[in-house]
Amino acid sequence: MAVLPVLALLLLLCWGGPQAAGQKRKEMVLSEKVNQLMEWASKRSVIRMNGDKFRRFVKAPPRNYSVIVMFTALQPHRQCVVCKQADEEYQILANSWRYSSAFTNKIFFAMVDFDEGSDVFQMLNMNSAPTFINFPAKGKPKRGDTYELQVRGFAAEQLARWVADRTDVNIRVIRPPNYAGPLMLGLLLAVISGLVYLRGSNLDFLYNKTGWAFVALCFVLAMTSGQMWNHIRGPPYAHKNPHTGQMSYIHGSSQAQFVAETHIVLLFNGGVTLGMVFLHEAATSDMDVGKRKIMCIAGIGLVVVFFSWLLSVFRSKYHGYPYSFLMS
Repeated sequence: MAVLPVLALLLLLCWGGPQAAGQKRKEMVLSEKVNQLMEWASKRSVIRMNGDKFRRFVKAPPRNYSVIVMFTALQPHRQCVVCKQADEEYQILANSWRYSSAFTNKIFFAMVDFDEGSDVFQMLNMNSAPTFINFPAKGKPKRGDTYELQVRGFAAEQLARWVADRTDVNIRVIRPPNYAGPLMLGLLLAVISGLVYLRGSNLDFLYNKTGWAFVALCFVLAMTSGQMWNHIRGPPYAHKNPHTGQMSYIHGSSQAQFVAETHIVLLFNGGVTLGMVFLHEAATSDMDVGKRKIMCIAGIGLVVVFFSWLLSVFRSKYHGYPYSFLMS
C-alpha cells in the first residue's frame, strides 16, 4: 500500500515538472519582450518596427500589454501627405503618454512603414495608409480596434479618446507650445498701434463701416465653412484612392469632411455673398444705368452658379436629397 503514494508523487512530478518549466519559460520570454519594448520606448516614444519585430513583439504570445500600431507610408516617393500629418499627431499622442506620470508598460505605441514592413501589410491584407490598429493584450483585434480615420480624423485628442475606449488607458494630450497665435496677435496690435500713432489726429478709419463689415464677413465665412470643425477634429486635407489614385476633395458622408472641402465651401459661400453685394449695389448706387445693369447681371450669375454648386455638394453628402438646381 505504501507504493501507491510513491507512484502518485512520481506521476505528479512527471506531469507538473514540464508544465512548471513551460510556465517559467513563458514568463522569461514575456519579461524579455517587455524589457526590450521599455528600452526602445525610453529612446523613442513611437517604436519603429519591421516585419520581424512586428511578428515577435505584437503578434506572437505571450503578451500582457497592448500595442497601438500606425501603419503608414512616410517615404517621400509615396507622396502620402495625409501620412505625414497623421504622424505628427501620433507623435504628440505617444510623447504625451511617454512623458506622463502615469506611464507604464501596459501600452506601447509603434509604427510600421510600408517600405520597412511590406510583408506586414500583406499579412494583414492592408492596402491603405495611414491606418491605426489596437492589438490588445489578450485575443485578436476586434472591429472596434481599427480606428475610423475618415469619421473621427487623426487629431491627437481623438486618438486619445479611442485609445481610452479600447485599453482603459487615459492619456492627457500635451501639445508643444505654438507661438504662431501670440506672434500674429502681437503683429496685429503693433499694426493697430502704428496706425493710431501715425494718424493720431484722424481716427476716422476706426469708424469705417465698410472695413468692419469686411472683417466680420471674413470671420463669418470662415466659421460657416467648417474651419472650427477642422481645428477640433483634425481631418485629412483630401483622400487618395489607393486603387485608382483618384483624389477626393469632398467627403462622401455627412458625418465628416476634408480640409479641402471647407476651402471649397468657403469659396462658394464667398461667391454667393459677392453676388448679393453686386445686386445690392446695382439697386442702390448712383452709377449710370448701363453699369448698374452689368452689375445686376453679374450678381445674378454669381448667385445662381455658386448656389447651384453649393447645392450639388450638399446632395453628394446627404444621399437621397431630392432637390437640385442647374447641376446635379
